[in-house]
Amino acid sequence: GSLVAAVLAHSGRLDKEHLGTRVGRLSRRGEVCNMINKKYDEFLPSMQSAEELVAQVDGLSSNIDLLRASIENEVQQDLNVAVAEFAELKQQLERDTLVLSVLKKLQEFDRAIKEHKTALLEKKYVAAAQQLEKARSSLRNLESRKGFELKILRALGTELTVQTQNMLCHLGEEWQKLIVWQLPPSKGAHKSSLEAVVHSELHLHTMPSKEEEIAGPPVASVLQALAVLGELHTRLKAFGQLLLKYILKPVISYPSLQPLTEERTDVLILRFKSEETVLDQSSPMEVFDKIKLIFEVLHKYLLNVPLEQPGEDRKDGRVTLAELLGELIWEELSNCLVQNCLVNSIPTNSSKLEQYTEVIKSTEEFEKALKNMQFLKGDTTDLLKYARNVNSHFASKKCQDVIAAARNLMTSEIHNTVKITPDSCVTLPQLPDPGSGDHSKMQKPPNLLHNGTVNLEGETRLSRYTFSLPTCRISSSVEQLMELVYQTLLEATVSTDQCCVQLFYSVRRIFQLFYEVVPTYHKESLQKFPQLAAIHHNNCMYLAHHLLTLGHQFRYRTTNILSNGAASFVDLVPAFRRLGMECFKAQMRVQKGEILERLSSARNFSNMDDEENFRAANKAIRQVLHQLKRLGQVWQDVFPVNVYCKAMGTLLNTALAEIVTRIVALEDISAEDADRLYSLCRIMVEEGPQVFTPLPEEEKNKKYQEEVPVYVEKWMTFKELMIILQANLQEIVDQWADGKGPLAAEFSAAEVKSLIRALFQNTERRAAALAKIK
Repeated sequence: GSLVAAVLAHSGRLDKEHLGTRVGRLSRRGEVCNMINKKYDEFLPSMQSAEELVAQVDGLSSNIDLLRASIENEVQQDLNVAVAEFAELKQQLERDTLVLSVLKKLQEFDRAIKEHKTALLEKKYVAAAQQLEKARSSLRNLESRKGFELKILRALGTELTVQTQNMLCHLGEEWQKLIVWQLPPSKGAHKSSLEAVVHSELHLHTMPSKEEEIAGPPVASVLQALAVLGELHTRLKAFGQLLLKYILKPVISYPSLQPLTEERTDVLILRFKSEETVLDQSSPMEVFDKIKLIFEVLHKYLLNVPLEQPGEDRKDGRVTLAELLGELIWEELSNCLVQNCLVNSIPTNSSKLEQYTEVIKSTEEFEKALKNMQFLKGDTTDLLKYARNVNSHFASKKCQDVIAAARNLMTSEIHNTVKITPDSCVTLPQLPDPGSGDHSKMQKPPNLLHNGTVNLEGETRLSRYTFSLPTCRISSSVEQLMELVYQTLLEATVSTDQCCVQLFYSVRRIFQLFYEVVPTYHKESLQKFPQLAAIHHNNCMYLAHHLLTLGHQFRYRTTNILSNGAASFVDLVPAFRRLGMECFKAQMRVQKGEILERLSSARNFSNMDDEENFRAANKAIRQVLHQLKRLGQVWQDVFPVNVYCKAMGTLLNTALAEIVTRIVALEDISAEDADRLYSLCRIMVEEGPQVFTPLPEEEKNKKYQEEVPVYVEKWMTFKELMIILQANLQEIVDQWADGKGPLAAEFSAAEVKSLIRALFQNTERRAAALAKIK
């Protein structure tokens, strides 16, 4: 403070007024300096200790560098050597361990083979088989070690195979001793299967003696050993096939076979005897009883053997031989029972379906007995399912039988015919009663209306023949086919809904088969023989006639599914009519072709004054008439009369039209030509109607012979041509009658002028006549 004051005074720049202020400020600054000095005194020791720590760190870092240099130069080399030695020791240990394990497996293999041989000599088959499996396991383990292959392994494998085959040979001999089949020699193959079965026997030497009863039955030992070796399945499968072939299937197929069992001191014999029977097939109950007897015997003496057979579906790993055999043969046995027993027992008539409950009950008992013997598993019901589904099988069988019967009828001969008349009484069902509901019986309309007038509509009656098929001949097979259809539909009306539908569609299938099979199967005959073509035409029309009302007749008696209009056959009617007409038209084309071919040899009916030409034309006319007469006889009493007359009229018209065309085309006809042409035409006019013989009774045919102009379109044209050939010019002009006469109705003006020019010379009279033809 004094120092400051002296400085200020010395400077002379401070006055007294400011001196106090400045002294105060300097005093405060002195306090700050004191504080700084105090903090410095406290910081100095910390800084000194920090400097000591830095010195220590520097020393430690130097030591670390020395240690690192020492490790890198000395320890690292020793460590690398130690690691290499450790790896080598580890690898050697692994090799020694592998060698030791291989030696142990070889020792196990050798021990197992020795114990197997010992057990086999003592006939301890199960133990011997187990030792073989141990040896096989050891060898398999040795072979699985990659990179460690020994030449001795091949020798060990060979030894194992030899020992296995040796044991299988012993077990096979034991098996053959226990189960002996005595079958007929192959030389007797010419004998029937029934005789072969009767001479076959199964001998079971599986009843243990007293000593064996104590030690255990030999059959169990043999079977268990085979199971251990994995050969039981093969042996059992072969046994099952023989059992099916010589015992089980014959029992199903031959009703006369009766199983017999004979117990002796050391053997059970199972064989058959044949008894005479009138039945071709055994009932399911009889077959089930016989098979149950056989299985009961087999179960008692062979199949009731428990075996160790581990499996995924077996918790305890134990299974009986019966269960194994069942798995092998049940599917084939059940199929045989179905196809050769249950199928034949399916009723062919719905009225017998109720009696089938006995078969279902017998099937249940049969399966239950097999399950009790462990031959079947608890969920195996294939046979029972088939038996219970009898309605479906009945429908299927019925449909198959119906289709088979229908096919046989379709492929039978067509020419065996029956006569159908409107009065024919075919064995067919009557129309059913419509019953109640919307289709109730029609009420008879009142005779009088409200105004008192008579209602004549209700009094009218159609002829009883209005909707009848005209008299004709059809194939007897088609009549039988139609009866089969009605019987099948009647069967459908009393069946279940499912069966009803199946039978209905089977009937539709019958008609579809007829449409497809008959034209193809009888194609050659229908083309070659006119009579068969006519019969086929009638057959189709007969079927179409019934198809019109077939669905309606059963409308109120079928299931609800079909009674709503679905059970109809009307849609098939056009196809059947077309089928009959196409066949008949094809035959008509053939006949027309033959007529035209014969007339082509008439040398165009020109130059009839030439004797040779006249003979050729006369021969052609005679051949045509002969063909028509032959057809008339072939079709006689086959076609309905109206169809017969139309067919014969069409063919005769073809001949007349061809003759008219050829004569009109002639450019020159002499008087002698005209006379001879007239004589030829007179043959056709006189003998042509005689081809109309639709009925066997000759006197009844005159009516149709007189009506020839109705069926032959060109008949009047032909007769007018004959008039022209014999008429003079004036008569021709009179016949023309200014285009209003009978001649104008049959010929055109150009045709008449052509004939006049051919018949008459060119004169004024001819010119005048030609002028009037217009």
